Amino acid sequence: MLVSGLLPVALFLYAATGVRGFVVSTSTPDVRAKENEGADLKCTYSGDFGAGARVEWKFNDLKGSQAYVVFDGKPTSPYSTRVTMYGTNIRFTKLTRDDNGVYDCEVSGNGQFGEARVKLTVEVPPSAPLCRIPSSVTTGKKAMLTCHDSAGSPPPQYRWFKDSTLLPPEPQKIAAFKNYTYLLNTDDGSLEFARAAKMDSGTYFCEAFNNVGAPQRCKAVKMEVRDLNTGGIVAGVIIFLLLLALLGFGIWYAHKKGYLPKKSESKPKPNVVYQPPSLYGGEEEDRDFKQKSSFVV
Repeated sequence: MLVSGLLPVALFLYAATGVRGFVVSTSTPDVRAKENEGADLKCTYSGDFGAGARVEWKFNDLKGSQAYVVFDGKPTSPYSTRVTMYGTNIRFTKLTRDDNGVYDCEVSGNGQFGEARVKLTVEVPPSAPLCRIPSSVTTGKKAMLTCHDSAGSPPPQYRWFKDSTLLPPEPQKIAAFKNYTYLLNTDDGSLEFARAAKMDSGTYFCEAFNNVGAPQRCKAVKMEVRDLNTGGIVAGVIIFLLLLALLGFGIWYAHKKGYLPKKSESKPKPNVVYQPPSLYGGEEEDRDFKQKSSFVV
């Protein structure tokens, strides 16, 4: 009865305290450090794994690739000059922007496995973004403006300016911009006009920012929204037809005046019919031929 009474109490304490065996944890789940500086990534595990527990560190980059940082108790060759291991922790002496990603501390021992995850963000100020802004757009057509900076870390966000005025991400919520119909994505830096109007004409530039360094902007470019020039198209067609007619008249006039060489008249070639020799009248034909030849002489 005593044992059966203590069992629910033990289960309650286990659920309330969260105490359990084979635990791997970290006191640095989110590490932020500037480029070219150092950083420590920490990992601890419970004694259930045993004194000979195996500890390894893996790196998962932002593109989904995975590589060992520490294997068999030693830093791997790509990290041997920048990473040292003390206890179960690792220390970067000099960070680069390529170190951005997630690091897994994996512990195995006594037939069990556990891991803890550390996110490392290497802080890099933004650089001048690359912008693509069309200089001319036809009224009613789609216009896409793009802005991107691949150097900043964490990845920068973006804001657009028109004639030095900041464009709000949601223009419908601002009274002064309620007539605008653009779509602005602050994460990927795109500014889209589904059907460009003349009111969208102006000078545009984009700014990248990530709260690490000063915001950076691209060169301003003037975008002009114009109506389709139907008059110019019609005039171009008329000019082409006139030139075509003038060319035809020139050829006719040159031919009339004899400036162009006339086609030489070629005499028809006589048709030659081959008649095979007769199989039976060969001698008579020879006699006829000799007789005819005597008349010629």
